Amino acid sequence: MDPILLYGFPKGSSMGLVAALEWLGKPYRLCRVDMMGEMRSQSYARINPRHETPVFITEQGEVLTETMAIAAWLEARDVERRISFDPLSRQADRMHQLMAFVNTGFTAAFAPLWAAMEAEAMEPATKSALRAFGTGRVIERHDKLEGMIEARQFLLGDRPTLADAVLVGVARWLDFHAVAESSRWPKLAALRARLEADPGVLYATALEDGDSGLGTGSCTGHVALADVIERFGK
Repeated sequence: MDPILLYGFPKGSSMGLVAALEWLGKPYRLCRVDMMGEMRSQSYARINPRHETPVFITEQGEVLTETMAIAAWLEARDVERRISFDPLSRQADRMHQLMAFVNTGFTAAFAPLWAAMEAEAMEPATKSALRAFGTGRVIERHDKLEGMIEARQFLLGDRPTLADAVLVGVARWLDFHAVAESSRWPKLAALRARLEADPGVLYATALEDGDSGLGTGSCTGHVALADVIERFGK
């Protein structure tokens, strides 16, 4: 069986993992999940009781959650080193460092902004406070990431890796939440422009928007969420 990635829309961080699967070039399938509806249902809890995406179904039918765990699964099977490096190399250490930073503090900085946007019954003053706090955190984390980016095409060289995949799905939240102009961080803005023009990222974005797109051919099709839950849910 081809592995299956459950990816969320709209603006899911899992978009980057779709791109990573395209870069990896091995057969996989996808399952599209509406995070504002399907993901919140009780039936979805059979796949992930935390009601989150991404979720990955391995070739053996095992359910794997959390971005870093899925990325580690992909890295271990990247024998041709298309999206990673020799695990004992300095490049691998640097990749893991960047991935960890993006997946923890950088991503978490947006949490107050998502909370303020999604909570319908929240008091206006509370929403305003969350917005102010979240904005400050996002700017501070962007400042830190800007200082970590080196003079390369992508985060770790002339080709995108798992570190770029973890970043690209989240970096666009800066624009979505209208925190600040991306030009405030020129190195990050240039990196985002290169990633967003990459064929794998364009394909992943098209899928997220509901279009079929033109990928590498590695994706062997979509699976209905109901079928995934019925077959692999607890």
